[in-house]
Amino acid sequence: MKIQAANLIIASSEIDSNLYYATKFLAPDPLIFIQTVDEKIMIMSDLEIDRAKDQAKIDTVLSYTIYEEAAKGRGIDNPNTADILHEFFQERGIKSLVVPSYFGIRHAILLQEKGYEIEVKKDPFYEERLKKDEKEIDAIITSLRHSEDAMNSAIEFIKDAEIKDSILYSGEKVITSEYIRMLMTKHLLENGLIAQHTIVSCGEDSSSPHTEGSGPVIANVPIIIDLFPRSISTRYYADITRTIVKGTASKEVKGLYTAVSSAQEIAISMIRDGIDGKDVHNAILDHFKTLGYESGELNGRMQGFFHGTGHGVGLDVHEPPRINKKSDILHAGNVVTVEPGLYYKGIGGVRLEDIVVVQEDRAINITKYPRILEV
Repeated sequence: MKIQAANLIIASSEIDSNLYYATKFLAPDPLIFIQTVDEKIMIMSDLEIDRAKDQAKIDTVLSYTIYEEAAKGRGIDNPNTADILHEFFQERGIKSLVVPSYFGIRHAILLQEKGYEIEVKKDPFYEERLKKDEKEIDAIITSLRHSEDAMNSAIEFIKDAEIKDSILYSGEKVITSEYIRMLMTKHLLENGLIAQHTIVSCGEDSSSPHTEGSGPVIANVPIIIDLFPRSISTRYYADITRTIVKGTASKEVKGLYTAVSSAQEIAISMIRDGIDGKDVHNAILDHFKTLGYESGELNGRMQGFFHGTGHGVGLDVHEPPRINKKSDILHAGNVVTVEPGLYYKGIGGVRLEDIVVVQEDRAINITKYPRILEV
């Protein structure tokens, strides 16, 4: 019986997490992946074909060159990817294709011109990615433990620093955001994780949630440290944020910290199978408003709480499900962050972020690192 439909991904598995999820094979260059009801197939360059046969968790590995020569035999001088696929699809009787939302438009047009029906599937392309199995959760926990160790190395370094004219020093050297970031990056790399865009922002910089931070680290103001490294071996991410003050926190910052900490506890207490992430997010907004913390555009810039409460974590650092203003039902097996924050010009920002595993009747917080404001 001929196969009539197939999933199709054309991408580099080092970039495309769906492709890596389906194949467990890493390659820097684009490859062709086809999945039918009962078979996973990769069409590879000759350079990678033997490695793919040894390492990929799929059924069949085929040579790109063979189909390229077949297309040339039909009079095509310089076959493109669509020509190669046409040769393969004719062999298998495949007429319709399901592709991810980011599928290349050039590939789509060329395939449609050859008569193929293309359905663009909304994210998630693989729904099963949303529910992590025990092995995946263990991989996330391992990444998280190393992240907590890196966080601790940074906070202990800041704790031991001297304050001179409101600037942190290690001996005679000014401590900068860049240096703290380097300490954590080095620690993580030594333990098999890669960190990029780690946030170490202080003072006014901390009032902008994703400002990475630069320059001298300042005493007596909020310091937000947010790191989200990926394991080199498993490819699974962790995500953790802590806010500290070296020295004495102001009354305003202490108020923000108490509000954010209690908001996180409220969110975690609500999360369970079947809860709508929108309801969790709105509860946090209501909590902040009750405490007198307004959110939105204030004095010409966004202030208060103006990002999502959380997101899924796995092979991508940001993946479904989401906990924000849009409806998204959480289910047992989801692994999500819980990261409320408050940010105000002239005061700074406070954000706390833990990772939880959604269960039938509750959420299990797998983050163990303590929350301490003043160090």
